[in-house]
Amino acid sequence: MTLATHPTDLGHLVPRFFTEHLTEQRNLSSNTLAAYRDTFRLLLRFLHATRRTTPSKLPLTALDAPAVVAFLVHLEKERKSAIRTRNARLAAIRSFLHYLSDLLGPALPEATRRILSVPSKRHTRPLLGFLTRQEMSALLQATGNSWTGQRNHLLLLLLYNTGARVSEITAVRVQDVTASDCRQILLHGKGRKERIVPLWSQTRRELRQWIKDNRLLPGDPLLSNRFKQPLSRSGVAWQLSQSLRQAEKLAPSLKGRRISPHTLRHTTAMHLLQSGVAHEVIALWLGHESPSTTHLYVEADLEMKRRAIESITPGSTRRQPPRLDDQLLRFLEGQRLC
Repeated sequence: MTLATHPTDLGHLVPRFFTEHLTEQRNLSSNTLAAYRDTFRLLLRFLHATRRTTPSKLPLTALDAPAVVAFLVHLEKERKSAIRTRNARLAAIRSFLHYLSDLLGPALPEATRRILSVPSKRHTRPLLGFLTRQEMSALLQATGNSWTGQRNHLLLLLLYNTGARVSEITAVRVQDVTASDCRQILLHGKGRKERIVPLWSQTRRELRQWIKDNRLLPGDPLLSNRFKQPLSRSGVAWQLSQSLRQAEKLAPSLKGRRISPHTLRHTTAMHLLQSGVAHEVIALWLGHESPSTTHLYVEADLEMKRRAIESITPGSTRRQPPRLDDQLLRFLEGQRLC
């Protein structure tokens, strides 16, 4: 349905961007499309509030670099978005601008084209968090023997075994494991990418028993709630939090830590790395688009080694460099840094 009559209104261009470019040409996954959708919903509402014009009637000239910068500030200050989220929203808007540049050519207003010069914001990248083998063992022991406990044990074991994202695990159907007699699992990853991950013998045994006890059919979700519906992302996070409360009794080091399902993905990567598995293999295991992503785990491991070495270095062996008394150096050392 046409939302605007003028071909350069956002009400005409944005739907074309979604239907022609994102869906038909790039064939993006539903999750990626949802991320783009959320960005433009927030952007159009912001423009409506600042321009007092119905979003479908906003002219393309309403979208310029100052407006986008103001929108990004709004995300950080008003909506309390993280810098990574801010940068992801900007990347979606830039994709729209590249599409407009190809579509309109010289007719694209220069003020709108300048959006491409808006920079991403640098941010501090926190050291990746993960569980030790002892902590992971305590978490697996804390699930209990009830139906829910057995399902949660299998859930956590699969997350740990595969390093899968939550969306990948909750999308698994019985046929994704039974096709190989539970020796491996087929995961449907980001960007419609699929990968196969081998399963440990313990995981295979639990899978076969779980499928048998619950009389699951090939098309059934492997991990469901009591209503036979696939677990949701929030459901997985809730079940993990409940298991963590019990696991704290076995591993006090877990107490007070922020641990999410994604932490188990980091845990898998770090344990593979510490076992000597090649970075390229870990990248394939986790479904990383580039092995450079796996380098984050290398950096985290080296950081641990550095701290360990510094903690055992005798203080008496550290030699201080000779002090150089110089007027310019004294000036610099006296400056207060922000």
